[in-house]
Amino acid sequence: MDLGNGQGSGVAGERQILAPDPIARDYLLLALRLGKLLPGVVDAYFGPAELKAQVDAEAPWTWTKMREDASRLEARLPREVPDPDRRRWLQAQLVAFEAHALMLAGDPLPYPDYLACLFDLEPEPMPESVFESAADDLVRLLPSGEMRSETVAHRLAAWDARFTIAPDRVPALVDWLVAQVRDRADRLIGLPTGEQVEFDYVSGGPWGAFNHYEGGYRTQIEVNTDHLCRPADLIEMAAHECYPGRHTEHAWKERRLVGEIGRLEASVFLLNTPEALVSAGLAYLGERIVAPDETMVGLLLELYERGGLAIAANPSAARDAAELQVLIGRALENLRAVVANAAFLFHAEGASRDDVGAYLRRYLAMGPDRAERQLALIEDPISRAEVVAASEGERLLRRWFEYGSPTERVDRFGRLLREQTTPGSIVADLSSAGFGGGGW
Repeated sequence: MDLGNGQGSGVAGERQILAPDPIARDYLLLALRLGKLLPGVVDAYFGPAELKAQVDAEAPWTWTKMREDASRLEARLPREVPDPDRRRWLQAQLVAFEAHALMLAGDPLPYPDYLACLFDLEPEPMPESVFESAADDLVRLLPSGEMRSETVAHRLAAWDARFTIAPDRVPALVDWLVAQVRDRADRLIGLPTGEQVEFDYVSGGPWGAFNHYEGGYRTQIEVNTDHLCRPADLIEMAAHECYPGRHTEHAWKERRLVGEIGRLEASVFLLNTPEALVSAGLAYLGERIVAPDETMVGLLLELYERGGLAIAANPSAARDAAELQVLIGRALENLRAVVANAAFLFHAEGASRDDVGAYLRRYLAMGPDRAERQLALIEDPISRAEVVAASEGERLLRRWFEYGSPTERVDRFGRLLREQTTPGSIVADLSSAGFGGGGW
């Protein structure tokens, strides 16, 4: 395949980029045009610079033309794409493009059908019994104070306050921690040569970390020290955003799919598509790969010490706290789908904002201000579906990983980092295995 000099979006310096085949070229143009119409949906682009320049110079496509172009490209796949996995992946992505076009053209599908088209499966609300059980676990696990009127939210806030690290200590902790999870990820699943993560530290805003993949196996991550200042949260960030999560996935797909086999459609990453659901599941489950429970306790103890926390002076108390933190963390994981359920209530069942806010406050033990921020996400054109991708991706991959041995789980994780796998193909694999368990 011919090589051409190009520069990926946001990448410093020149690097060689393969010339895309006609299918990949038209897919990239369509993806970039979608991003122009729906700002924020293109999460990363490191493909040929001339294609991005072409789209930047164009008048915006209409939603009708976007849908027509997606449909025409989909019709070409059986003739022009011989590899079944690539063809299935492209088809699923293009169905999502068409669903976006319908929604934003004012001819929306019902919310469940819209999600099914975006994500190549039929998402379902999480049974509320899962939330009830998690809430019971938190009541049992969280230390109580002297006031009988304390809520779970108060007790959780008090627990977190005991482990809050001064912002000026966070960069050194992140450097040490990322080196630990990087080493484990490299030993378990391998890393592309030359990959690199760099950090900026900021404050303000409601988010914890912002990941920007620049191409060339490089990721820039902004860490908000107002929110990422507790050991358990730092471990989640390191696994989720770095190793073996988002950065690792982007770097491997650039190396394997783009660089080695020339599937340049993988040089753009889009939110609210089938690839985004798989990516979200990988990012959340990455922590279980590099920091299973027995490893997590050791990481927490080291971070207590390095972070200057008072509890580190009492090794027995520190170990008890670390073991309890693991259990609390597992309970909180089971509440991740609350926001997705709230989105179903709002968009599919027509619940009022007040009722949805009450639902969020009930299960997430949050105040009105935080509930209002979650409501704003549920109403946002991109986040209204993205909140479902996060919980559904994690749930799908948990089920898929569960019916394998620990070694098979790591192998499957590595496959997802390097291959074009759709949610629908994983669902089919689960169905053929007769598996419908609750997840690893």
